[in-house]
Amino acid sequence: MKTHLSLLFFLIFSVNSFSQINKDHDSTAIFILDKMADVIGDLQSVTFELDNSTDQFDSNNNIEKQYSTSTISFSGPNKLRVKIEGTNGTKGFWYDGSYLSFYNFDENNYVSLEAPETTLEMIDEMHVNYDFQFPAADFFYPNFTDDMMEQFDSIKFLGRKTIDNEECYHIMATNSDLNVQLWISNKTYLLPKHFVMIYKNKSNLQYESTFKSWNLNPDIPDAAFDFLPPPRARLISILKKS
Repeated sequence: MKTHLSLLFFLIFSVNSFSQINKDHDSTAIFILDKMADVIGDLQSVTFELDNSTDQFDSNNNIEKQYSTSTISFSGPNKLRVKIEGTNGTKGFWYDGSYLSFYNFDENNYVSLEAPETTLEMIDEMHVNYDFQFPAADFFYPNFTDDMMEQFDSIKFLGRKTIDNEECYHIMATNSDLNVQLWISNKTYLLPKHFVMIYKNKSNLQYESTFKSWNLNPDIPDAAFDFLPPPRARLISILKKS
């Protein structure tokens, strides 16, 4: 699953230009982040669920909450399946190493796109070209810690906290635009448990995720990642972002 890191949620702002000497990075926090990245990077396959909450401005400039639940499966370097159910309907992605298929359950239409040979390359390309969002993909890039250190002025270990009866390591990363907080479970081999991102430059809008139902290295048949259009599903086409 390893390739270069390009955190999707960090594409919204420019990398700051402060040198490493001006940054305050707690060695304990960095050690924990490295261990989490190593555990995820060593997985051959994984399934988990993700509960998301996203703040958005409505037409009257009020903050509106959007909720969704995702079921996610990774296998090897080139298999991904995602189903997202929430406020904006139900959607799915299937990636088999050659093609990415996107299906809108509510509209019963789909598109299949030729894709790169690895999951992370596919995620990067499809986000840039079509603005597809893949929940929790950020955590599966091998240089996660290095990019955190590059893009945040401060990374602090805030101690041990309990969430849903799980002891977690609480880490906060900040720069002029963002406050990012991670709770990494000490129960599940240092896997992420909870995640919050606060946009300080956008009225403190928040993006929040809770990870659950981790299943490490399950045997997932390759056929699970093949997309078969449902009866009467309509094939559509989409344009790349200009």
